[in-house]
Amino acid sequence: MNYRHSFHAGNSADVVKHSLLVALVRALQQKQSALTLIDTHAGCGLYDLGSEEARRTGESAQGVLRAFADPNPLLNDYRAAVQAVNVGLEPHLYPGSPRVLAQLLRPQDFLILNEKHPEDVQALRRVMRDTSAAVHERDAYELWLAMLPPRTARGVVVVDPPYEQPDERARLTATLAAAYRKWAHGVTVIWFPLKDRATHWRWKEQLRKLGIPKLLQVEHWLYDGDQPGIYNGAGLYIVNPPYALTQALPPLLEALRAVLAPEGHRGEITADWLSD
Repeated sequence: MNYRHSFHAGNSADVVKHSLLVALVRALQQKQSALTLIDTHAGCGLYDLGSEEARRTGESAQGVLRAFADPNPLLNDYRAAVQAVNVGLEPHLYPGSPRVLAQLLRPQDFLILNEKHPEDVQALRRVMRDTSAAVHERDAYELWLAMLPPRTARGVVVVDPPYEQPDERARLTATLAAAYRKWAHGVTVIWFPLKDRATHWRWKEQLRKLGIPKLLQVEHWLYDGDQPGIYNGAGLYIVNPPYALTQALPPLLEALRAVLAPEGHRGEITADWLSD
């Protein structure tokens, strides 16, 4: 599955991912000690919702635009993160994870971004030049391990690949196992698309065998049954989620399910521990 973000910016997966990412970092920042935030597949950092790629799919209409039209206050932090890069009431630009994370930085925090595609990394450097972020152009999985443990005692690694390589999940699983051995108390967030339940179940079983004791799975299924050959939803694996996040998740997830459910479908969004 090839998931180039310029075609999908602001879709339902972004709404869930960035809502939870903001909530996670805010939960960690309840403590004053510094954080290092690392984004291994940073992309371009900022996306034009009026671009040819975005208009070709039109997915933002079922994602960020729905979130902006919904009055639920639980989505206020997400809407604020998007509004920060826009002028006017309706968003025409969408912040990728790098811009979202940059907004959350405190003076004591650090942001490390990585993007391998030459054109995308040039765009990323332009977009992030008004921030303190360090931008790298390296293989994402090599950088992930090279940066661990980070200079601060606490931190978050965000792994958001396009899943364009057939061995992406296998490589991700192996790197997660190695990363956990180097930094067992760190927080890791892994985004994934959901195409069908059988493929996802097989990968879930591989991750379960890693034996990571605190591995939370969030799954957002848009439709009440698999729709063959199309994108059916997305989710996150979160290693060592902070307690404040897990406590806040149930009402936030229900708010996200309600606003993103396609017409004629209730949809489903769940959070469960993945354990042996």
